[in-house]
Amino acid sequence: MKSLLSLPLLAIALFVASADVAEAGYCGAARYRCCARSCGQDYCCAKQQCHTVMKTCKKVIYEKENYTCYKTVYERVCVPKTINCVKHVRETRYRECCYTVCKPVWETRYRECNYTVCKPVWETKTKTYCYTVCKPVWETKTRTHCYTVRKPVWETKTKTYCYTVCKPVWETKTRDICYTVCKPVWETKTKTTCYTVCKPVYETRYRECCYTVCKPVHYTRTEKICCGRWETQVTEKPGPVVCKTIQEPGCWVYDPCCCRCVYKPGPCRTVQVQCPPIRCCKKVWVPEVKERTINCVRYERETRTKKIPYTVCRMVPEKKTRTCTYKVCHWVKEQRTKTCSYKVCHMTHEKRTRTCTYKVCHWVCEKKQRTCSYKVCHMVPEKRTRTCTYRVCRMVRECHTKKIPYKVCHMTQEKRVKKVPYTVCKPVCYTKTVNTYKCVPKKVAYTATRCVPKTVCVQVPVKVCCPVPSCEPSCAAPKCGCGS
Repeated sequence: MKSLLSLPLLAIALFVASADVAEAGYCGAARYRCCARSCGQDYCCAKQQCHTVMKTCKKVIYEKENYTCYKTVYERVCVPKTINCVKHVRETRYRECCYTVCKPVWETRYRECNYTVCKPVWETKTKTYCYTVCKPVWETKTRTHCYTVRKPVWETKTKTYCYTVCKPVWETKTRDICYTVCKPVWETKTKTTCYTVCKPVYETRYRECCYTVCKPVHYTRTEKICCGRWETQVTEKPGPVVCKTIQEPGCWVYDPCCCRCVYKPGPCRTVQVQCPPIRCCKKVWVPEVKERTINCVRYERETRTKKIPYTVCRMVPEKKTRTCTYKVCHWVKEQRTKTCSYKVCHMTHEKRTRTCTYKVCHWVCEKKQRTCSYKVCHMVPEKRTRTCTYRVCRMVRECHTKKIPYKVCHMTQEKRVKKVPYTVCKPVCYTKTVNTYKCVPKKVAYTATRCVPKTVCVQVPVKVCCPVPSCEPSCAAPKCGCGS
Protein backbone atom coordinates (compact mmCIF):
# COMPACT_ATOMS: atom_id res chain seq x y z
CA MET A 1 0.00 0.00 0.00
CA LYS A 2 2.84 2.29 0.85
CA SER A 3 4.58 1.51 -2.46
CA LEU A 4 1.51 2.42 -4.36
CA LEU A 5 1.34 5.80 -2.67
CA SER A 6 5.04 6.49 -3.36
CA LEU A 7 4.71 6.14 -7.18
CA PRO A 8 2.63 9.30 -7.68
CA LEU A 9 4.95 11.26 -5.52
CA LEU A 10 7.96 10.13 -7.64
CA ALA A 11 6.23 11.11 -10.87
CA ILE A 12 5.49 14.59 -9.55
CA ALA A 13 9.11 15.05 -8.58
CA LEU A 14 10.33 14.02 -12.02
CA PHE A 15 7.90 16.38 -13.67
CA VAL A 16 9.17 19.31 -11.64
CA ALA A 17 12.73 18.43 -12.49
CA SER A 18 11.94 18.19 -16.20
CA ALA A 19 10.19 21.54 -16.04
CA ASP A 20 13.31 23.22 -14.67
CA VAL A 21 15.42 21.65 -17.40
CA ALA A 22 13.03 22.81 -20.10
CA GLU A 23 13.00 26.33 -18.73
CA ALA A 24 16.75 26.43 -18.94
CA GLY A 25 16.67 25.13 -22.49
CA TYR A 26 14.19 27.67 -23.74
CA CYS A 27 16.10 30.60 -22.28
CA GLY A 28 19.04 29.69 -24.43
CA ALA A 29 21.25 28.73 -21.49
CA ALA A 30 20.97 25.71 -19.12
CA ARG A 31 20.55 26.82 -15.58
CA TYR A 32 19.45 24.99 -12.38
CA ARG A 33 17.87 26.86 -9.55
CA CYS A 34 19.18 24.63 -6.86
CA CYS A 35 20.86 21.42 -7.57
CA ALA A 36 20.61 20.34 -3.98
CA ARG A 37 16.91 20.63 -3.94
CA SER A 38 16.18 19.01 -7.29
CA CYS A 39 18.72 16.31 -7.65
CA GLY A 40 21.02 14.32 -5.66
CA GLN A 41 24.77 14.03 -5.65
CA ASP A 42 24.75 11.63 -8.68
CA TYR A 43 22.89 13.96 -11.01
CA CYS A 44 25.19 16.94 -10.29
CA CYS A 45 28.05 14.84 -11.37
CA ALA A 46 26.37 13.96 -14.68
CA LYS A 47 28.06 14.80 -17.96
CA GLN A 48 27.35 17.85 -20.28
CA GLN A 49 24.19 17.59 -22.45
CA CYS A 50 23.62 19.17 -26.00
CA HIS A 51 20.15 19.67 -27.34
CA THR A 52 18.40 21.48 -30.23
CA VAL A 53 15.76 24.14 -29.75
CA MET A 54 13.51 25.79 -32.38
CA LYS A 55 13.96 29.53 -33.04
CA THR A 56 11.50 31.67 -34.98
CA CYS A 57 13.26 33.71 -37.77
CA LYS A 58 12.08 35.92 -40.61
CA LYS A 59 13.04 34.75 -44.07
CA VAL A 60 12.68 36.49 -47.44
CA ILE A 61 11.53 34.24 -50.22
CA TYR A 62 10.98 35.13 -53.89
CA GLU A 63 7.85 34.28 -55.77
CA LYS A 64 7.65 34.29 -59.56
CA GLU A 65 5.41 36.92 -61.15
CA ASN A 66 4.78 37.46 -64.89
CA TYR A 67 4.53 41.02 -66.22
CA THR A 68 4.46 42.68 -69.68
CA CYS A 69 7.43 44.76 -70.83
CA TYR A 70 8.07 46.84 -73.93
CA LYS A 71 11.36 47.02 -75.73
CA THR A 72 12.39 49.35 -78.53
CA VAL A 73 13.38 47.61 -81.76
CA TYR A 74 14.89 49.63 -84.59
CA GLU A 75 13.71 48.58 -88.00
CA ARG A 76 15.76 49.52 -91.06
CA VAL A 77 13.52 51.30 -93.57
CA CYS A 78 14.52 52.22 -97.13
CA VAL A 79 13.56 55.83 -97.93
CA PRO A 80 13.98 57.12 -101.50
CA LYS A 81 15.65 60.52 -101.67
CA THR A 82 15.85 62.83 -104.65
CA ILE A 83 19.14 64.68 -105.02
CA ASN A 84 20.21 67.32 -107.50
CA CYS A 85 23.21 66.51 -109.67
CA VAL A 86 25.15 68.45 -112.25
CA LYS A 87 26.87 67.01 -115.30
CA HIS A 88 28.88 68.86 -117.91
CA VAL A 89 27.91 68.34 -121.52
CA ARG A 90 30.19 69.45 -124.32
CA GLU A 91 28.50 71.84 -126.70
CA THR A 92 29.90 73.08 -129.98
CA ARG A 93 29.40 76.75 -130.65
CA TYR A 94 30.46 79.02 -133.44
CA ARG A 95 31.88 82.50 -133.36
CA GLU A 96 32.31 84.78 -136.30
CA CYS A 97 35.88 85.60 -137.23
CA CYS A 98 36.56 88.44 -139.64
CA TYR A 99 39.53 88.22 -141.96
CA THR A 100 40.72 90.15 -144.98
CA VAL A 101 41.64 88.66 -148.34
CA CYS A 102 43.20 90.38 -151.28
CA LYS A 103 41.09 89.92 -154.37
CA PRO A 104 42.75 90.65 -157.70
CA VAL A 105 40.85 93.05 -159.94
CA TRP A 106 42.08 93.23 -163.49
CA GLU A 107 41.71 96.47 -165.36
CA THR A 108 42.36 96.86 -169.03
CA ARG A 109 44.06 100.10 -169.97
CA TYR A 110 45.34 101.55 -173.21
CA ARG A 111 48.38 103.62 -173.88
CA GLU A 112 49.06 105.53 -177.01
CA CYS A 113 52.19 104.69 -178.90
CA ASN A 114 53.46 107.00 -181.58
CA TYR A 115 55.51 105.50 -184.33
CA THR A 116 56.88 106.82 -187.58
CA VAL A 117 56.49 105.06 -190.88
CA CYS A 118 58.76 105.98 -193.76
CA LYS A 119 56.76 105.98 -196.93
CA PRO A 120 58.84 105.73 -200.09
CA VAL A 121 58.09 108.37 -202.78
CA TRP A 122 59.79 107.87 -206.13
CA GLU A 123 60.68 110.88 -208.28
CA THR A 124 62.14 110.79 -211.79
CA LYS A 125 64.61 113.52 -212.68
CA THR A 126 67.07 114.21 -215.41
CA LYS A 127 70.42 115.75 -215.51
CA THR A 128 71.36 117.39 -212.41
CA TYR A 129 69.03 116.82 -209.73
CA CYS A 130 69.02 116.77 -206.14
CA TYR A 131 67.78 113.74 -204.43
CA THR A 132 67.35 112.86 -200.96
CA VAL A 133 68.56 109.72 -199.40
CA CYS A 134 67.12 108.68 -196.10
CA LYS A 135 69.86 107.71 -193.78
CA PRO A 136 68.76 105.76 -190.79
CA VAL A 137 69.94 107.18 -187.53
CA TRP A 138 69.41 105.05 -184.44
CA GLU A 139 68.74 106.82 -181.20
CA THR A 140 68.71 105.11 -177.84
CA LYS A 141 65.99 106.23 -175.47
CA THR A 142 64.84 105.18 -172.09
CA ARG A 143 61.47 105.10 -170.48
CA THR A 144 60.21 104.31 -167.04
CA HIS A 145 57.80 101.44 -166.77
CA CYS A 146 55.60 101.10 -163.71
CA TYR A 147 54.62 97.61 -162.78
CA THR A 148 52.98 95.96 -159.84
CA VAL A 149 54.13 92.86 -158.06
CA ARG A 150 52.06 90.82 -155.70
CA LYS A 151 53.01 88.69 -152.80
CA PRO A 152 53.09 86.07 -151.39
CA VAL A 153 51.24 83.60 -153.66
CA TRP A 154 52.37 83.57 -157.22
CA GLU A 155 50.23 82.07 -159.92
CA THR A 156 51.54 81.53 -163.39
CA LYS A 157 49.12 82.27 -166.21
CA THR A 158 49.37 82.55 -169.93
CA LYS A 159 47.71 84.98 -172.25
CA THR A 160 47.66 85.33 -175.96
CA TYR A 161 48.28 88.80 -177.36
CA CYS A 162 47.39 89.88 -180.86
CA TYR A 163 49.73 92.42 -182.38
CA THR A 164 50.34 93.81 -185.82
CA VAL A 165 53.70 93.92 -187.54
CA CYS A 166 54.63 95.62 -190.75
CA LYS A 167 55.97 93.02 -193.08
CA PRO A 168 57.88 94.30 -196.06
CA VAL A 169 56.71 92.92 -199.34
CA TRP A 170 59.22 93.41 -202.08
CA GLU A 171 58.27 93.80 -205.71
CA THR A 172 60.87 93.26 -208.34
CA LYS A 173 61.04 95.70 -211.30
CA THR A 174 63.58 96.45 -213.95
CA ARG A 175 64.89 99.74 -215.27
CA ASP A 176 67.98 101.23 -216.77
CA ILE A 177 69.26 103.73 -214.37
CA CYS A 178 72.27 104.80 -212.64
CA TYR A 179 71.41 104.60 -209.09
CA THR A 180 72.87 104.46 -205.80
CA VAL A 181 71.73 101.78 -203.54
CA CYS A 182 72.20 101.50 -199.88
CA LYS A 183 73.23 98.03 -199.10
CA PRO A 184 72.32 96.99 -195.66
CA VAL A 185 75.10 95.46 -193.68
CA TRP A 186 73.97 93.84 -190.49
CA GLU A 187 76.27 93.80 -187.57
CA THR A 188 75.61 91.67 -184.56
CA LYS A 189 76.32 93.34 -181.22
CA THR A 190 75.84 92.44 -177.60
CA LYS A 191 75.07 94.56 -174.62
CA THR A 192 74.66 93.94 -170.94
CA THR A 193 71.37 94.99 -169.39
CA CYS A 194 70.81 95.35 -165.69
CA TYR A 195 67.39 94.52 -164.39
CA THR A 196 65.79 94.02 -161.04
CA VAL A 197 63.76 91.03 -159.96
CA CYS A 198 61.78 90.57 -156.78
CA LYS A 199 62.88 87.58 -154.78
CA PRO A 200 60.38 86.28 -152.25
CA VAL A 201 61.71 86.06 -148.69
CA TYR A 202 59.51 84.13 -146.30
CA GLU A 203 59.38 85.28 -142.71
CA THR A 204 57.67 83.50 -139.83
CA ARG A 205 55.65 85.71 -137.51
CA TYR A 206 53.41 85.03 -134.55
CA ARG A 207 50.04 86.32 -133.55
CA GLU A 208 48.19 85.80 -130.30
CA CYS A 209 44.97 83.81 -130.35
CA CYS A 210 42.60 83.53 -127.41
CA TYR A 211 40.92 80.25 -126.54
CA THR A 212 38.85 79.02 -123.64
CA VAL A 213 39.49 75.96 -121.50
CA CYS A 214 37.42 74.44 -118.71
CA LYS A 215 39.44 74.26 -115.51
CA PRO A 216 38.26 71.88 -112.77
CA VAL A 217 37.78 73.46 -109.32
CA HIS A 218 37.55 71.05 -106.40
CA TYR A 219 35.36 71.91 -103.42
CA THR A 220 33.68 70.05 -100.59
CA ARG A 221 30.15 70.00 -99.25
CA THR A 222 28.67 68.53 -96.11
CA GLU A 223 25.54 66.39 -95.93
CA LYS A 224 23.86 64.62 -93.03
CA ILE A 225 23.65 60.81 -92.95
CA CYS A 226 21.42 58.78 -90.65
CA CYS A 227 23.47 56.00 -89.10
CA GLY A 228 23.92 54.40 -85.72
CA ARG A 229 25.87 51.95 -83.62
CA TRP A 230 25.23 48.85 -81.60
CA GLU A 231 25.68 49.14 -77.85
CA THR A 232 25.84 46.29 -75.40
CA GLN A 233 23.22 46.66 -72.64
CA VAL A 234 23.61 44.57 -69.49
CA THR A 235 20.44 43.59 -67.59
CA GLU A 236 19.87 41.43 -64.56
CA LYS A 237 17.11 38.90 -64.27
CA PRO A 238 16.18 36.81 -61.30
CA GLY A 239 17.85 33.46 -60.92
CA PRO A 240 15.99 30.17 -61.30
CA VAL A 241 13.99 28.64 -58.43
CA VAL A 242 15.40 25.29 -57.29
CA CYS A 243 14.07 22.74 -54.87
CA LYS A 244 15.97 22.28 -51.57
CA THR A 245 15.37 19.83 -48.77
CA ILE A 246 15.43 21.27 -45.25
CA GLN A 247 14.78 19.75 -41.86
CA GLU A 248 12.23 21.25 -39.52
CA PRO A 249 13.20 21.90 -35.92
CA GLY A 250 12.63 19.08 -33.42
CA CYS A 251 11.41 19.09 -29.86
CA TRP A 252 12.44 17.71 -26.44
CA VAL A 253 10.54 14.67 -25.24
CA TYR A 254 10.89 13.13 -21.79
CA ASP A 255 12.10 9.58 -21.95
CA PRO A 256 10.96 7.68 -18.89
CA CYS A 257 13.37 4.91 -19.61
CA CYS A 258 16.36 7.14 -19.28
CA CYS A 259 14.67 9.39 -16.80
CA ARG A 260 15.66 12.43 -18.89
CA CYS A 261 14.52 14.59 -21.77
CA VAL A 262 15.56 13.46 -25.24
CA TYR A 263 15.62 15.71 -28.32
CA LYS A 264 13.46 14.48 -31.16
CA PRO A 265 14.43 16.00 -34.62
CA GLY A 266 11.75 17.45 -36.85
CA PRO A 267 10.62 16.03 -40.19
CA CYS A 268 12.34 16.93 -43.55
CA ARG A 269 10.52 18.84 -46.20
CA THR A 270 11.28 20.20 -49.70
CA VAL A 271 11.14 23.98 -50.31
CA GLN A 272 11.81 26.15 -53.39
CA VAL A 273 14.81 28.51 -53.14
CA GLN A 274 15.49 31.52 -55.39
CA CYS A 275 18.97 31.41 -56.98
CA PRO A 276 21.13 34.56 -57.36
CA PRO A 277 20.22 36.89 -60.30
CA ILE A 278 21.68 36.29 -63.78
CA ARG A 279 23.29 39.06 -65.86
CA CYS A 280 22.20 39.17 -69.51
CA CYS A 281 23.93 41.12 -72.32
CA LYS A 282 22.06 42.26 -75.39
CA LYS A 283 22.90 44.58 -78.28
CA VAL A 284 20.79 47.73 -78.71
CA TRP A 285 20.83 49.90 -81.87
CA VAL A 286 21.53 53.55 -81.02
CA PRO A 287 20.68 55.87 -83.94
CA GLU A 288 22.77 58.96 -84.63
CA VAL A 289 23.18 61.56 -87.37
CA LYS A 290 26.65 62.15 -88.80
CA GLU A 291 27.96 64.70 -91.23
CA ARG A 292 29.90 63.48 -94.23
CA THR A 293 32.14 65.62 -96.41
CA ILE A 294 31.77 64.96 -100.15
CA ASN A 295 34.40 66.06 -102.66
CA CYS A 296 32.80 67.79 -105.65
CA VAL A 297 34.17 69.22 -108.88
CA ARG A 298 32.88 72.14 -110.89
CA TYR A 299 34.32 73.49 -114.12
CA GLU A 300 35.17 77.14 -114.59
CA ARG A 301 35.99 78.70 -117.91
CA GLU A 302 39.46 80.22 -118.24
CA THR A 303 40.65 82.28 -121.18
CA ARG A 304 44.18 81.60 -122.35
CA THR A 305 46.33 82.90 -125.14
CA LYS A 306 48.67 81.10 -127.46
CA LYS A 307 50.93 82.15 -130.27
CA ILE A 308 50.08 80.88 -133.73
CA PRO A 309 52.83 81.06 -136.33
CA TYR A 310 52.11 82.30 -139.82
CA THR A 311 54.33 82.98 -142.81
CA VAL A 312 54.71 86.37 -144.46
CA CYS A 313 56.27 86.68 -147.87
CA ARG A 314 58.32 89.80 -148.46
CA MET A 315 59.61 90.67 -151.90
CA VAL A 316 63.25 91.70 -151.82
CA PRO A 317 64.57 93.37 -154.96
CA GLU A 318 67.64 91.74 -156.47
CA LYS A 319 69.71 93.12 -159.28
CA LYS A 320 70.74 90.85 -162.14
CA THR A 321 72.41 91.29 -165.47
CA ARG A 322 71.79 89.68 -168.81
CA THR A 323 73.43 89.86 -172.15
CA CYS A 324 71.23 90.77 -175.10
CA THR A 325 72.18 90.21 -178.73
CA TYR A 326 70.91 92.69 -181.29
CA LYS A 327 71.63 93.56 -184.87
CA VAL A 328 72.66 96.96 -186.19
CA CYS A 329 72.08 97.81 -189.78
CA HIS A 330 74.64 99.97 -191.61
CA TRP A 331 73.70 101.27 -194.98
CA VAL A 332 76.57 101.16 -197.46
CA LYS A 333 76.24 103.26 -200.59
CA GLU A 334 76.82 101.59 -203.90
CA GLN A 335 76.40 103.22 -207.30
CA ARG A 336 75.40 101.17 -210.26
CA THR A 337 74.40 101.80 -213.82
CA LYS A 338 72.56 99.09 -215.45
CA THR A 339 69.34 97.84 -216.50
CA CYS A 340 68.48 96.01 -213.48
CA SER A 341 65.70 94.96 -211.50
CA TYR A 342 64.85 96.70 -208.35
CA LYS A 343 62.58 96.03 -205.60
CA VAL A 344 59.87 98.16 -204.31
CA CYS A 345 58.98 97.68 -200.74
CA HIS A 346 55.38 97.71 -199.67
CA MET A 347 54.71 97.54 -195.98
CA THR A 348 52.00 95.00 -195.41
CA HIS A 349 50.32 94.73 -192.04
CA GLU A 350 50.30 91.24 -190.69
CA LYS A 351 48.54 90.15 -187.56
CA ARG A 352 50.34 87.80 -185.28
CA THR A 353 49.75 86.25 -181.93
CA ARG A 354 52.09 85.43 -179.13
CA THR A 355 51.64 83.73 -175.87
CA CYS A 356 52.97 85.52 -172.85
CA THR A 357 53.48 83.97 -169.48
CA TYR A 358 52.91 86.19 -166.50
CA LYS A 359 52.56 85.78 -162.83
CA VAL A 360 49.66 86.90 -160.67
CA CYS A 361 50.25 87.59 -157.04
CA HIS A 362 47.42 87.27 -154.54
CA TRP A 363 48.57 89.34 -151.62
CA VAL A 364 49.98 92.83 -150.93
CA CYS A 365 50.38 95.26 -153.79
CA GLU A 366 53.82 96.78 -154.26
CA LYS A 367 54.56 99.29 -156.97
CA LYS A 368 57.99 99.43 -158.57
CA GLN A 369 59.62 101.10 -161.48
CA ARG A 370 62.22 99.99 -163.92
CA THR A 371 63.91 101.70 -166.77
CA CYS A 372 63.87 100.08 -170.17
CA SER A 373 66.04 101.17 -173.02
CA TYR A 374 64.92 100.97 -176.57
CA LYS A 375 66.11 102.23 -179.94
CA VAL A 376 64.29 104.51 -182.30
CA CYS A 377 65.28 104.73 -185.90
CA HIS A 378 65.05 108.18 -187.46
CA MET A 379 65.42 108.49 -191.19
CA VAL A 380 67.55 111.54 -191.77
CA PRO A 381 67.22 112.88 -195.29
CA GLU A 382 70.46 113.67 -197.11
CA LYS A 383 70.45 115.80 -200.26
CA ARG A 384 72.61 114.92 -203.20
CA THR A 385 72.88 115.98 -206.82
CA ARG A 386 73.63 114.11 -209.96
CA THR A 387 73.08 114.59 -213.61
CA CYS A 388 71.22 111.73 -215.01
CA THR A 389 67.88 110.43 -215.40
CA TYR A 390 67.03 108.70 -212.28
CA ARG A 391 64.35 107.99 -210.01
CA VAL A 392 64.63 109.19 -206.52
CA CYS A 393 62.94 107.46 -203.76
CA ARG A 394 62.17 109.84 -200.96
CA MET A 395 61.10 108.47 -197.72
CA VAL A 396 58.37 110.59 -196.33
CA ARG A 397 57.87 110.21 -192.63
CA GLU A 398 54.36 109.67 -191.60
CA CYS A 399 53.36 109.65 -187.98
CA HIS A 400 50.82 107.14 -186.79
CA THR A 401 49.27 106.51 -183.40
CA LYS A 402 48.06 103.21 -182.08
CA LYS A 403 46.63 102.08 -178.79
CA ILE A 404 48.29 99.18 -177.09
CA PRO A 405 46.14 97.40 -174.52
CA TYR A 406 47.64 96.22 -171.25
CA LYS A 407 46.20 94.91 -168.06
CA VAL A 408 46.82 96.21 -164.58
CA CYS A 409 46.06 94.14 -161.54
CA HIS A 410 44.80 95.92 -158.43
CA MET A 411 44.59 93.97 -155.22
CA THR A 412 41.33 94.94 -153.57
CA GLN A 413 40.93 94.08 -149.93
CA GLU A 414 37.73 92.24 -149.21
CA LYS A 415 36.47 91.46 -145.75
CA ARG A 416 34.98 88.06 -145.18
CA VAL A 417 33.45 86.34 -142.22
CA LYS A 418 33.89 82.71 -141.31
CA LYS A 419 32.51 80.68 -138.45
CA VAL A 420 35.10 79.15 -136.19
CA PRO A 421 33.85 76.25 -134.03
CA TYR A 422 34.80 76.00 -130.37
CA THR A 423 33.68 73.73 -127.57
CA VAL A 424 32.28 74.81 -124.22
CA CYS A 425 31.28 72.75 -121.21
CA LYS A 426 27.66 73.46 -120.35
CA PRO A 427 26.40 72.40 -116.92
CA VAL A 428 23.14 70.41 -117.10
CA CYS A 429 21.17 69.95 -113.90
CA TYR A 430 19.25 66.73 -113.37
CA THR A 431 17.80 64.83 -110.49
CA LYS A 432 18.21 61.22 -109.50
CA THR A 433 16.70 59.10 -106.79
CA VAL A 434 18.93 57.26 -104.36
CA ASN A 435 17.93 54.90 -101.58
CA THR A 436 18.80 55.96 -98.05
CA TYR A 437 18.29 53.82 -95.02
CA LYS A 438 17.18 54.98 -91.61
CA CYS A 439 16.29 53.18 -88.41
CA VAL A 440 12.69 53.60 -87.24
CA PRO A 441 12.04 52.85 -83.56
CA LYS A 442 9.25 50.36 -82.85
CA LYS A 443 7.97 49.13 -79.51
CA VAL A 444 7.48 45.35 -79.12
CA ALA A 445 5.70 43.81 -76.13
CA TYR A 446 7.10 40.69 -74.46
CA THR A 447 6.38 38.81 -71.24
CA ALA A 448 9.03 38.63 -68.52
CA THR A 449 9.19 36.86 -65.17
CA ARG A 450 10.34 38.57 -62.04
CA CYS A 451 10.79 37.42 -58.47
CA VAL A 452 8.78 39.33 -55.83
CA PRO A 453 10.29 39.24 -52.32
CA LYS A 454 8.01 37.98 -49.54
CA THR A 455 8.80 37.78 -45.80
CA VAL A 456 7.72 34.61 -43.93
CA CYS A 457 8.39 33.32 -40.44
CA VAL A 458 10.12 29.94 -40.20
CA GLN A 459 11.28 27.79 -37.32
CA VAL A 460 15.01 27.27 -37.39
CA PRO A 461 16.59 24.59 -35.16
CA VAL A 462 19.36 25.89 -32.90
CA LYS A 463 21.76 23.49 -31.19
CA VAL A 464 22.40 24.42 -27.52
CA CYS A 465 25.06 22.76 -25.32
CA CYS A 466 24.65 22.84 -21.51
CA PRO A 467 27.76 22.84 -19.27
CA VAL A 468 28.34 20.46 -16.31
CA PRO A 469 26.26 21.72 -13.43
CA SER A 470 28.08 22.61 -10.17
CA CYS A 471 26.13 21.69 -7.00
CA GLU A 472 26.48 23.62 -3.73
CA PRO A 473 25.76 22.03 -0.32
CA SER A 474 23.69 24.95 0.80
CA CYS A 475 20.86 26.72 -0.95
CA ALA A 476 22.19 29.99 0.28
CA ALA A 477 25.09 29.61 -2.07
CA PRO A 478 25.17 31.52 -5.37
CA LYS A 479 23.08 30.25 -8.24
CA CYS A 480 24.66 27.75 -10.53
CA GLY A 481 23.97 26.96 -14.08
CA CYS A 482 25.13 27.73 -17.57
CA GLY A 483 26.50 31.15 -18.12
CA SER A 484 24.49 33.52 -20.26
